[in-house]
Formats: sequence, structure tokens, C-alpha cells
Amino acid sequence: MSFQKVSGLAAIGAGATYIIGFWVYFSILGPAQYGSSSVPAEQHVQFLAGNMDLMTVWNQIIYVLNAILMVLLVIGLHRRLSASGALGQTASAFGLIWAGLILATGMLINIGIAQIVRLSAEDMDAAATLWRAVIVVSSGLGGGNEITGGMWIFLLSLAGLKTKALPLAVNLLGVLVGGAGIISTIPALSAATMVFGLGFILWFFVAGFALLWLKPLKEAEAG
Repeated sequence: MSFQKVSGLAAIGAGATYIIGFWVYFSILGPAQYGSSSVPAEQHVQFLAGNMDLMTVWNQIIYVLNAILMVLLVIGLHRRLSASGALGQTASAFGLIWAGLILATGMLINIGIAQIVRLSAEDMDAAATLWRAVIVVSSGLGGGNEITGGMWIFLLSLAGLKTKALPLAVNLLGVLVGGAGIISTIPALSAATMVFGLGFILWFFVAGFALLWLKPLKEAEAG
């Protein structure tokens, strides 16, 4: 199997992690109002204590596994778009940075969960304070700021339009999704985050199937 096909499967897998993430959030976390600022931090800590295994596995899937799949996808697309030169290289740099931030977020949250639950049995106030700190830091790294992912897919799509190494539908969808991620950093346009998140699921699958379907570039062309 060529590396391009591996990266195509990675893209589909990454899209699946998003679907799992949304499913758990809307079916379990949402009804429990987990993460809501209107709910006391102590209640969130109690939720973690009662659902530690679920939350740990969930974070492993949506962050750690997603980051691993992202690395495979970024490298596969980098090889596919090598003819785009500096534009593609810049896009790949943002992609790998994003994968690193996602991985760091998952590691931080999983370590944080264990410490919060342990601390809650001794000092609930301290556990609540730690929970707030973990939420703020993890949101800053990869949960509440889409600029890095937005830049990756936006520049990647421009490189795709330049080289025509990817189908037009993949590139146009990428420009839309990447643009939504970039403008979501503007407070007044933060609602674009939802377009970015949902649009990325579709893009992962479209790009993944395209990589599986397209004829791999020759090794010399792929660099």
C-alpha cells in the first residue's frame, strides 16, 4: 500500500474521531452541561470523578489518536503537493504544528483528569481550581482556537488549486473550512467555529476518499 493510501485512510479515521467526539458531547456531555460556565466547577469535578474512564478514552480518541492520524495525513498531502513549493511547505508546517498542539492538549487533559479526580477526594476547592486551569490551558492549546488548523487547510487548499494535484471539490471545500477557522478567531465571528468543526468532518472524508482514489505520484515527483 502506498503512503498516499495510508494518508487517505488516516484522513477518514480523523473524520471518524470528530464524529465520535460530537456524538459523546451531544449525547453525554451536553445533557450534563459539562464545561458550561453556568454550572459550578465543583459539579464538573464530580462529573469527572463519576465518568473518569469515559472522559479518558474520549480524550484519547479526539486528541491523541486524532493527532497521530493528522501527522500521517499532513505528510501524505505534503508529498502530493510538493510541486507547490514554499506555499505547500508553509501549509505543512502549520499542519504539523496543529497536530502537535492537538497531541499536547490530549496529554494535558488526561493527566489533568487524573489529578483532578485524585485531588477531589482530599480538597474539592483545590480540585475545582485545577479544573478551571486545565480547561483554560487546553482551550488555548487546541480546543478553543482554530487559527492553526484554519491556516493549514486554507494554505493547503491554495496549494491544491495551484498544482491541481487534488480534486477541485477538495480545494474549494478546504478554502471555505479554512477561512471559517481563521475568521472564528474574531470575537464577533466566533460562531464560525461550528462551520469549521462540522465542515472539517466533511473535508476529512472527501480528502480521504480522493487520496484513496487518485493515482499516487511517482516517488521522484512526490519528493
